[in-house]
Amino acid sequence: MKAVKPRDLALAALNSPDNYTGFSDRYLEHTFQKNPDIDLRDRAFTTNMVRGVLRWRLRLDWIIKQFLRFPFGNIEPPILNILRIAVYQIFFMDRIPESAAVNEAAKQAKAQNRKKVVGFVNGVLRQICRQKEHIDFPDRENDQSHYMSVFYSYPEWLVKKWVRELGLDSTEHLLEAGNQIPCLAIRTNTLNTNRADLIAHLERERIGVLPTLYSPEGIQFEGPSGPVNLINVFRKGLFQVQGEAAQICSHILSPRPGDRVLDLCAGLGGKSTHLAELMEEKGCVVALDINRARLVSLKQNSRRLGISSIQPIVADAGGFLSSLFNCYFDKILVDGPCSGLGIISRHPDGKWSRDERDIKRLSLLQIKILNEAAALLRKGGHMLYVTCTISNEENEQVAFRFLENNKQMALVNIRDRIPVWGLELIDKNGFFKTFPHIHGMDGFFGALFTKKYT
Repeated sequence: MKAVKPRDLALAALNSPDNYTGFSDRYLEHTFQKNPDIDLRDRAFTTNMVRGVLRWRLRLDWIIKQFLRFPFGNIEPPILNILRIAVYQIFFMDRIPESAAVNEAAKQAKAQNRKKVVGFVNGVLRQICRQKEHIDFPDRENDQSHYMSVFYSYPEWLVKKWVRELGLDSTEHLLEAGNQIPCLAIRTNTLNTNRADLIAHLERERIGVLPTLYSPEGIQFEGPSGPVNLINVFRKGLFQVQGEAAQICSHILSPRPGDRVLDLCAGLGGKSTHLAELMEEKGCVVALDINRARLVSLKQNSRRLGISSIQPIVADAGGFLSSLFNCYFDKILVDGPCSGLGIISRHPDGKWSRDERDIKRLSLLQIKILNEAAALLRKGGHMLYVTCTISNEENEQVAFRFLENNKQMALVNIRDRIPVWGLELIDKNGFFKTFPHIHGMDGFFGALFTKKYT
């Protein structure tokens, strides 16, 4: 059987017509499952190229444009992705010889069965190699937003939005942080072990790890990691892959043993399983999601972790939830569908799959889900609204608009509830807010509400 080349796998992933955040990761995972003979080194190389092209796409295109004799838009997408893969290697992968990047791109172009394409790809890339130290970028002094958009490879509308909300210096640091390759973070399964023992287990498997700065169950890998499912203690259910900011959310909601908890938009169940662990498997977590396949994965993962208190339900969180339940919940987690602008380092394709219209559309959906969820909360209970975005319209504005429409609900200052290790993550309004460039974790937002007794 002919060996599958990493560059060809990367090209196939980038040529896929799907355009939603996280698709490239799912595509690669499916591809690796279909091709189990691909070794770990080639998997890492493929993943690096795909994420790298997505992370730096705008900057790569800017470079390519400078060496064209015709409009950039005339390049067919498959040929453009061949160029992007090669240019990414030339500028961002020091261990790859320029000649190898050019020659492999020419081979990919040859597979298109068009002679002129091979000459075009070869010629453009050789010119780029000769001139790589003399690339011109937009004038920073005259148009800072355009410069930062191209240099850091973000859509200009997003750069301008962050400059308005955060200021110029903070925006530039945020753009830099979003382009960093993140280390894997995991959460100790406290039903089966503790963090110190888990770290010892991982070190025995020759995996370098460190405890996270804030989350008491969190562990961060020190460098690149291979497939997690090959780690022995993962198969034994001693940990769950989950970012540190996401771990903190469950501590804010702080469920107690015996609580009845509703997790809306539960997805693959990272927070659902954490809630169950904090409750010591005493009580019930209802995990609701519109996608049945995600809940099947949640159930499988729960079994691996030794958790049986989660009840998955397929339903639309924006529908009439009151008709589904004949009970009230002590705690509700609303993990709102959002633009994902706080997790760009993990999902760089999110830069290109969202626009300003999405933010407005999603904010309306978030309010709708919160309104539905509030009706299911018992008096004195708590509801946590969480997003993984850095967008005022989806965060503070949603929280305040929700309160305007629901007079029986009140905002809780999270500072009064979070353990001392999390105090610096709470802003002056009592919201949970994290930023990649400040806290070294995903950008998250959280607002905690309670239902009044009167």
